[in-house]
Amino acid sequence: MLKLEHQTLNDRAYGALKQELISGGFSPGQTLVIRKLAETFGISTTPIREALQRLVAERLLELQNNRSIIVALLSAPAFEELTRIRVAVEGLAGEMAASRITEDGLVDIQATLAGMQRAIEAGDSGAYLALNEAFHFAIYRHAGAPILLNMIRDLWGRVGPYLKLLMQAERYKPQSNEAHRKIVAALAQRNGADVRTSIEQDIATAAAVLAGNLRAAE
Repeated sequence: MLKLEHQTLNDRAYGALKQELISGGFSPGQTLVIRKLAETFGISTTPIREALQRLVAERLLELQNNRSIIVALLSAPAFEELTRIRVAVEGLAGEMAASRITEDGLVDIQATLAGMQRAIEAGDSGAYLALNEAFHFAIYRHAGAPILLNMIRDLWGRVGPYLKLLMQAERYKPQSNEAHRKIVAALAQRNGADVRTSIEQDIATAAAVLAGNLRAAE
């Protein structure tokens, strides 16, 4: 991977905008204004415009008839398809990580899980979502599969804007860390099958809450 200082402004803008999608920094259907984004990231409008065009080409953003650009909206069927794909590829990444994770890596993931629990108890949704992302991608990086990791990042670019809705659902909060604890326990035992199963459970639990919101909005 190129170091940041060696990247072009276009690449840096693209990477920053995509990370905002993954992290839930943008909301579903939100209109993205080029000038405001340029001010936020402290660069000119040209690299922002080109980065947005790349994300439209990847269908993470949508170009409207009036030429405005919005964060892509997911229909219920599209969300269901996305969930099934995530279950397959993220489950695989977790299973691969179980046999490759280091002791230091496991300690870091355990610490992240503890931070997630503190965020839940403090009612800090923003901190929880940031740590949730860190938790998952720390595991997936240990799979040692860069192509698979990039696929997962693309999938999170589509679902990320919806994840902030999770913490608005009272029925989700009590179970938000159940699967995460099972994932960590399975990683500690180097049990790839159980890691996969627990990741599948985690995705399915969150998807059930979000799918209800999508159906209600249609």
